[in-house]
Amino acid sequence: MKGVPLNEELYEYIVNTFVTEDDVLKSVTNEAEKKNIPLIQVSPENGKFLFILLKMIKARSVLEIGTLTGYSAIWMARALPDNGKLITLEVSKEHAREARENFRKAKLDKIITLIEGEAMESLEKLGNERFDFVFIDADKENSLNYYEKVFNLVNPGGIIATDNTLRDGKIISNYPDSGTRALQLFNKHVANDERVYSLLVPISDGLTICLKK
Repeated sequence: MKGVPLNEELYEYIVNTFVTEDDVLKSVTNEAEKKNIPLIQVSPENGKFLFILLKMIKARSVLEIGTLTGYSAIWMARALPDNGKLITLEVSKEHAREARENFRKAKLDKIITLIEGEAMESLEKLGNERFDFVFIDADKENSLNYYEKVFNLVNPGGIIATDNTLRDGKIISNYPDSGTRALQLFNKHVANDERVYSLLVPISDGLTICLKK
């Protein structure tokens, strides 16, 4: 049996009822728009969902691939204990500079560490770091590469979450662009990966959740 189809009115009901952005989160989006930075951060309801997931597994350590200006990192860092840590990777110097300022405004700069550079190169530098939660939200063509690269960094019982896995509805296209094709392969791979329990959650643009056994 199918679930209830979410039309725009129902989706707005969920967001308006359950999600509230404070002034810090609103300013992250507003400042990015003023500076012509693409508004491709997670949606508020997706941020709230990440926050709840972290609370559910009592996460203490988070790795994020793709910072942009720090919106999702702020949501996640707020779910961590005072001695928690969040490492986030960003390739753009402009975005990294903006994100650091946002972390300072949110008073989370002691919890969040931002590493600049190409993500695959930055992942090589993490050494023996281990994480309870990994959020992948970077170039879609490398989604599967990132997943495999971070897998051994995730503690048993930890979660790998990958964003935009509905690809604005194009995930079922028979003529996909390169990013969509990469996500099609990614979804198929993790759906059949016996090392995890996985599901694509249809929130916002789709979030594929993988719970490591």
